[in-house]
Amino acid sequence: MKPQDLHLDYGLVEAILIPFIRNEIRKFGFGSVVLGLSGGIDSAVVCELAVRALGAENVLALMMPYKTSSQESLDHAELMVDRLGIRYETMPVTEVVDAFFATRPDASRLRRGNVMARSRMLCLYDVSARDGCLVLGTSNKTELMLGYGTMFGDMASAVNPIGDLYKTQIFGLARHLGIPAPLIDKPPSADLWEGQSDEADLGFSYEEVDRLLYMMLEERMDRDAILAEGIDSAFYQRVRSMVVRNQYKRMMPVIAKLSGRTPGIDFRYARDWQEVR
Repeated sequence: MKPQDLHLDYGLVEAILIPFIRNEIRKFGFGSVVLGLSGGIDSAVVCELAVRALGAENVLALMMPYKTSSQESLDHAELMVDRLGIRYETMPVTEVVDAFFATRPDASRLRRGNVMARSRMLCLYDVSARDGCLVLGTSNKTELMLGYGTMFGDMASAVNPIGDLYKTQIFGLARHLGIPAPLIDKPPSADLWEGQSDEADLGFSYEEVDRLLYMMLEERMDRDAILAEGIDSAFYQRVRSMVVRNQYKRMMPVIAKLSGRTPGIDFRYARDWQEVR
């Protein structure tokens, strides 16, 4: 597989995603969105697309730092606010997170990171209820496939426009959209603790794993064919295990089927309620 196989026509991607956002938001009777603006490339791309789809007046960004969050992240989020002319609010999650762990001082970084992510989503959904808007998601395809995210935290949303784009494709789309260079050039990070980076957590680069995921998903290549492309067998097995193990994160809760119209199985269309009399 050649690296260019991951390349997309980003003009076409933009042309698809802008009406997608507009239509998905409006078909449920909403006209505006709220999203977490972290200073990272994923939320910057989603914010840019949302403004192009709905107008700056219909996009609200939340900045939700923890006490160890970097000032650079806030500065980069403000770059997007200034670029797009959108409304924003700053809602620090420090007090909520620290109160939760006051009686759990031995909690691991994983647990603390999960609570930070869920505290941020708590803020987003509270604003959603306050303002009558929908939460726009910012998880990319690489994160979703690897399970590199927190259920009911950063993986939660009402509508996610970038969930079918690999991380390396997000970079390409960001350049096409004209996202400021400082957001594109820095190492990706969830900013959960000082010095944290995605690729250090994962133990491999996005370029490496996207190449493998592309072969597994888009090309539907089997193990032998993938290894023949020069992929290390241990790396293949680790990534495959992550994809399989984290399938539950990509699904709504599984419901036991007891009737003829089970939510999520037989009754799953956005307008299915119109048939109920």
